Amino acid sequence: MKKVLLVLTSADDMSGRPTGYTLSEAADPWKVFRDAGHAVDFASIKGGTPPIDPNSERDEITELYENDATVQAGLRNTAKVEFVEADQYDAIYLVGGHGTMVDFRGNPHLPRLVREVFETGGVVSAVCHGPSGLLDVELTNGLRIVEGRKIAAFTDSEEAAVGLSDTVPFLLSSELEAQGAELVAAREDFEEFVSVDGNLVTGQNPASAAGVAKEVVKILTTLVRAEKAEQAEAAEELRAEKDAEKAQDEDSSGA
Repeated sequence: MKKVLLVLTSADDMSGRPTGYTLSEAADPWKVFRDAGHAVDFASIKGGTPPIDPNSERDEITELYENDATVQAGLRNTAKVEFVEADQYDAIYLVGGHGTMVDFRGNPHLPRLVREVFETGGVVSAVCHGPSGLLDVELTNGLRIVEGRKIAAFTDSEEAAVGLSDTVPFLLSSELEAQGAELVAAREDFEEFVSVDGNLVTGQNPASAAGVAKEVVKILTTLVRAEKAEQAEAAEELRAEKDAEKAQDEDSSGA
């Protein structure tokens, strides 16, 4: 079992428009990770209870999420990202929603968390507007995390289609591209599209939320298998050492 951290916005207003995190973009990955046997924790920019975007659609998965006692207990008192230790998690998932456009970028602590998870071999993932949390993240080698990497995020044309191009603080895809990302997207707006570039997994829109989580699970499964192989190899080496010591003791006794 691995530990995954879902990071949520704390912003409930964007230019006078009620906002928050998109419900399905938290519920869908939560179910994928839970069904795969991984532990899921929640954090948010300010801590406490993160706001749900009132325009969020609901279905049977969001119903499970909203009625799960463990989930609701975690959401009532989310950890503040400032106090989250990266080494406690194997993967981080930046949940989308327009609220992220208000408080993900510019937060002084989220970039540290993203960078540390990424540089220690963990999986960094984000969906829809969640990749706003990848902006301005500088690695220890001086490069930005998105630089030269294939990134999927809510496109400028999708923003125009929902009528919020003039409401958002910036156009996400344009900003990612300006920081060196190679933008990849579905042929049609609002179709599911997931990009995997090493241990960086991103999704274009709400329809991609579960798909991002599934790709994260694949990477975590590979990590688990590698760890088990290393443990088996170490156990075999220890066994061989003990057998050699035993044989040496027997030879000494016989002499």
